[in-house]
Amino acid sequence: MSKNIDLAKDKLVLGGHEFTSRFILGSGKFSLDLVKACIEKADAQIITLALRRANDGGLANILDYIPDNVTLLPNTSGARNADEAVRIARLSRELGCGDFVKIEIMRDSKYLLPDNFETIKATEILAKEGFIVMPYMYPDLNVARDLANAGAACIMPLGAPIGSNKGICTKEFIQILIDEIDLPIIVDAGIGRPSQACEAMEMGAAAVMANTAVATAGDVEIMAEAFKKAIEAGRMAYLSGLGRTLTKGASASSPLTGYLRD
Repeated sequence: MSKNIDLAKDKLVLGGHEFTSRFILGSGKFSLDLVKACIEKADAQIITLALRRANDGGLANILDYIPDNVTLLPNTSGARNADEAVRIARLSRELGCGDFVKIEIMRDSKYLLPDNFETIKATEILAKEGFIVMPYMYPDLNVARDLANAGAACIMPLGAPIGSNKGICTKEFIQILIDEIDLPIIVDAGIGRPSQACEAMEMGAAAVMANTAVATAGDVEIMAEAFKKAIEAGRMAYLSGLGRTLTKGASASSPLTGYLRD
């Protein structure tokens, strides 16, 4: 029996807050004059920002370009351990950026892989202080369980190294998290094309975050809209129930009867 899927009623819930958009937009590589336009084209309701961009070189404030109805997701970019991440999160709240925080802790400057151990420590501290903690992590089931127990509002595994646009290189590990963790799984980092965002949503991811793929596109606004539509299509496909996959052979879509020779 066919059923109607109303994406407007299909809520993403993070820390008790409801969102209808499942596209989280990063702002790290955008020029300020494109940020607002891209948010509108993407229909994004959450946008990340590094705290250091709250005043970009003293010339412009990125907050002036973000609509009031968009939720700010400050990240702890630049933190090398849990103590630094906690300090950045507390400062962002003091500056009026709200209770959401994306934990990013990286000691490695070449590959920018997250430090899962320090991320767990920061998540536990900040969750106890009332933050809505969204931790960026290398996909590992045991770490994801520890993050959930520490009070994370979601889990944000990387699809590929930050800024690489390589797609979902960690697909099998992300699928394990989707299947086993009772929190929204938001695929973050490495998504390079709308088709890859669609694939993540078809897997059952709760949302997708993208930055580089949009910011480095030939037409940034059109790419933002393309990601929006791909994410919506993937979500609808997941909710509708994907068709079966055969392991071998073929299956005719029409009965093999009534050939012309008969």
